[in-house]
Amino acid sequence: VVKDIVSKFMVVFRRFRLNSFYPVLGQAVEVDSAFEGWTPCEEEEIIYRMLVPMVPPRGHAFYLEPGRVGQTRVRYSHIRVELQCTCSEVGLVEDMLCFLHHPEEELRNQDPSLLRTLCTGSYLDVEKTARWMHQLVKASWVALPESAQWRLKMLPPGRSCKFQIRKPNNKRILIELLFGVRRSLSDLFFSNQSSDAIFMPKTAWLESYVVAEAKFFRHVATQAPRDSFHLKCLQVCTRILVDTSFSTYTLKTVVMHLLTSVPLSHWRRRDFLLRLLDIMQYLRHCLEEKRLDHFFLGNENVPEEIILPPTFRTATPLNLFQHLAQDPVAHAEAMREFTDLQDR
Repeated sequence: VVKDIVSKFMVVFRRFRLNSFYPVLGQAVEVDSAFEGWTPCEEEEIIYRMLVPMVPPRGHAFYLEPGRVGQTRVRYSHIRVELQCTCSEVGLVEDMLCFLHHPEEELRNQDPSLLRTLCTGSYLDVEKTARWMHQLVKASWVALPESAQWRLKMLPPGRSCKFQIRKPNNKRILIELLFGVRRSLSDLFFSNQSSDAIFMPKTAWLESYVVAEAKFFRHVATQAPRDSFHLKCLQVCTRILVDTSFSTYTLKTVVMHLLTSVPLSHWRRRDFLLRLLDIMQYLRHCLEEKRLDHFFLGNENVPEEIILPPTFRTATPLNLFQHLAQDPVAHAEAMREFTDLQDR
C-alpha cells in the first residue's frame, strides 16, 4: 500500500513540475526497518520510510563538497548547485532560456533557478527542500484516487517530509519521505536523514547507507534458509534496547557483521537463542574494546551486489564507538547500562 501511494505521488509530482527547475525526483526506494522486516515498533507506531533520489534539473549541476567530520563522527557533504549553459540545447528543450547567457529581463518570464528556490547561497538547503516536498504532497493528494475515502494529515516538516494517512477503517499509516543525491553510481546517498549530532547546518546532507542496507537484507534473504530467524533476532534485540542510550543502528550494525561471519544456515529457529547470545556478546566485546566498525566502510565482507565507491572496501574502518574511546565517563555509563540490560 505504501509503495503504491508513494509511486502515485511521484507521478503527480512530475506532472506538477514538468517545466520548473526543481530537483528531478526518481523512483522511491523502500528502506529501513519497516520494509526490511524487523521493526521494533508496534503496528500503530511503525514509520514507513522511502528514499527519493534527486538529480539536478535542466541547466543545473550538483557537486558534492565533503563536510568536516567532527567529534560526532558524522559524515556529510554540502551539495553545491551550479548553473550550466544550455545555449547549445536550443530546440531540444522547448522555451528554455539559458540562466547564464540570457538577460535578466528575459529570465523574469521563466521559472526561477534552483539557486533562488531551494538553496541557501550556492548550496541545496535540506529544510527548504523538505518544505517543498511537504507542499508537493499536500497539493498532490487530491489527485490520488485514495483521497476520496482516506484522510491525509501533514506533520510539521523538519529535515524530512512526514505525513499520516488514515484509512476508512481508522487504520493509520505513517510515511516519511527521505530524499538524497546519489554518490556517483553507487548505493551511497547524501540525504536529509536526521542525526544524533546536536547541530547540523541546513546545507549538510548526511552520508546515508539506507539503500545499501536494504540491498544487504534482500541479499541475505535470497541466501538464507526459508525459516531463517535473523530478522527476528534483530527485532527482539532492538526491542530490548528501547529506552536505553543504545541506538537501533548499533544493533543493526552488529547483526550485519554477524550475518557475514556466522553461516546463514545457523540462523534457523532452532538457533534463535544462540544467535541472540552471539549478538549480545558481540556488543559487549565492542563496548569493552570501545570499537564498533562501520559495516560498509572498510569491510571487505560486504557482498559484491552492493555498489560502493571503489575505495570503500579497503578504506580504514570507521569506529562508531569513537566517542566512547574519547570519553571515559560515557564509556563507563555504557558498560553499566549494558550490565543492567542483562538483568531484564
